[in-house]
Amino acid sequence: MNISDKKLIIAIDGHSSCGKSTVAKDLAKKINYTYIDSGAMYRVVTLFAMRNALINNEKVDENKLSHLIDQVSISFQYNDEKQRHETFLNGELVEDEIRSLDVSNNVSLIAKIKFVREKMVAFQRELSKGGGVIMDGRDIGTVVFPNAELKIFMTADVEVRAIRRYKELKDKGEEISLDDIRENVKKRDFIDENRDESPLRKAEDAIVLNNSKLSKEEQLDWIVERMNEVV
Repeated sequence: MNISDKKLIIAIDGHSSCGKSTVAKDLAKKINYTYIDSGAMYRVVTLFAMRNALINNEKVDENKLSHLIDQVSISFQYNDEKQRHETFLNGELVEDEIRSLDVSNNVSLIAKIKFVREKMVAFQRELSKGGGVIMDGRDIGTVVFPNAELKIFMTADVEVRAIRRYKELKDKGEEISLDDIRENVKKRDFIDENRDESPLRKAEDAIVLNNSKLSKEEQLDWIVERMNEVV
């Protein structure tokens, strides 16, 4: 059986800036699956909260956000010209804006809020009906899809992740220091792993992929091998 013939749900969890989204997108294209960027959803809510002045001094006005969150409409489109998946907030293209360091510094504050997670999880499950889906995030294998046929937990050394993120932002023209990026990575790890609501952890049946020294193609080959083992 061809691996694309069986519509699996593949859950990819792991630490920030370890390349989960890049691998998931490339894999979806390689095996003709649908890619869903769960992290982008939380980034969109974060951007919405920032635009509405709901985050101050690392605290979120949860009461106001709870009343406004139904105004948040998230959609995805694939841009053939740029060959990338793009994210929209209420019809506005925000793909580049949600990847900024300002959003990165605040997304963990939003992602730990229970009602935000409940809304996003419901949306993620709705998008994934029928299988043939690859989704990456922090709690995909533990909360969103605990019965996913293949669960992968991705990680990489902090310094490797910081350098990757630094290069990504520099390529976009952002002026930022590697030290600031490194601290952001460490901070997000701590918040993600210690939050009360759906903390980042490896599912018991997840397979660890440390990609500190692997190329993108090596990672894809590794995952396809794991897929063949469960098909």
